[in-house]
Amino acid sequence: MTLVNHQEIDVVVTAVAPYGSQVDAEGITGFVDQTKHPSWWSSDVPPPQVGDRLHAVVLDDSRTPPRLSVLTTDADIARVLRDRTSPTAPSREANRAS
Repeated sequence: MTLVNHQEIDVVVTAVAPYGSQVDAEGITGFVDQTKHPSWWSSDVPPPQVGDRLHAVVLDDSRTPPRLSVLTTDADIARVLRDRTSPTAPSREANRAS
């Protein structure tokens, strides 16, 4: 399996550092920057811990390890981007014509 941009996947935190978390995504190591975890933005959310299961979205599949986010806003953006590039999505030209 390979991770691709805008893909959503469930991950498990395998290591935590002051700058982010290493995660396992079905056998692939990924990285969640501290600013891409809700605990960075809200003191009501506990920081990630080893063993936590999170729902993530792939932000950059070209990096090693791939960069992911567990922010809801990033997942929402990824869904919009996936819809725009899906084969069944109307083309931009079709949208302008209507």
